[in-house]
Amino acid sequence: MTPSTATQINERWRGAWEVFWRFLLLGCTSFGGPAAHLGYFRTAFVVRLQWLSEEHYAHLLALSQFLPGPGSSQVGFAIGQHRAGLPGAIAAFIGFTLPSFVIMTAVAVTSLTTTAAWVPGVIMGLKWLAVVVVLDAVTGMFSRFCNAKDTQAIALLTLATLVVWPGVGGQLLVLLLAAAWGASRRATAPGKVSKGARGRVRWLSLAMFLLLAGLGALGWLGELWPAFYQAGALVFGGGHVVLPLLQATVGDAISQDAFLLGYAVAQALPGPLFSLAAYLGALLQPETPLLGAALATLAIFLPGFLLLLAVRDYWQALLARPRINGAVFGINAAVVGLLMAALYQPVFLQGVQVPWHLAPVVIGVLLLRSQRVPLVVLVLGFAFSGITLNALPLAI
Repeated sequence: MTPSTATQINERWRGAWEVFWRFLLLGCTSFGGPAAHLGYFRTAFVVRLQWLSEEHYAHLLALSQFLPGPGSSQVGFAIGQHRAGLPGAIAAFIGFTLPSFVIMTAVAVTSLTTTAAWVPGVIMGLKWLAVVVVLDAVTGMFSRFCNAKDTQAIALLTLATLVVWPGVGGQLLVLLLAAAWGASRRATAPGKVSKGARGRVRWLSLAMFLLLAGLGALGWLGELWPAFYQAGALVFGGGHVVLPLLQATVGDAISQDAFLLGYAVAQALPGPLFSLAAYLGALLQPETPLLGAALATLAIFLPGFLLLLAVRDYWQALLARPRINGAVFGINAAVVGLLMAALYQPVFLQGVQVPWHLAPVVIGVLLLRSQRVPLVVLVLGFAFSGITLNALPLAI
């Protein structure tokens, strides 16, 4: 090994360590579900750290909308890969997922059935924070990608469609229509291709995706793996969609009360909602709960990550073609509409349930926009505010 090679390896692993602790911090503080996670990622890696541009981030968002799996975690995985290669991608996944994995596994092992009196206040405060973060992401992306009347119309029509027709069907329809509109415009400016994108599919990743699916279907990987791998490979729409899908696939193997407890805890935790798999895996394999939790978590995340690795370089190279670049131009506007719809339901409707809830949200927007208050301070401040205000008579 030459000195230059050793230096490159050391730099890559130092980069992976930086990715890990950045995402670990987000895994401890990213409350609010997938839409809020995308807002946290944009604030951390586009605005503050400038690891990637707004355009590159939007391209990753567009790709994640068309792939099955955990959308926000796929974006985080891609950011880690962009920063430090495959080690960075793995570090991003572990860092972002580890806090919720540990908590969900602990809940399953300890059979937790009660919560402290302060928990509702914390949840209320963190719901306000989710409104702040998603609103900041929506306004920032709207000003960047919807600066013309036609793209503004796409975003608003997407919002209206998903309010009337929520769910995966409505999402796919608006994304396809927006892509068709954008392609018809035949954008003249080539897209920016990431360094190293050579326009090829990574067939090894795609073959591994198909191999694991086939081995699971044949029953060669045990009983636990196939159900969670299938859920991760087939679900579109992120965490809110995978929860009922898991209930349909493994819900009969545990009690309804136990499943609902895990469902509620997953909704209240930071990090990916797919971490419900850790809870279910531990319950379904009570003899070795930690192993069951790890297998279920790996199985549900792996399909989406393998597909992302398989097509990401090809996707980036495609963006250099005018028609494809035009399609992504339309998709970016539709993605802004998707975030607007998520801001309305469930983020805003769950976070602002009475008029006075707007007060902490407005204060939070001002603090976040100042870029002088660390995210950890905002999380702690909103949690404390929720506990305090929840105890007052006006909270009733």
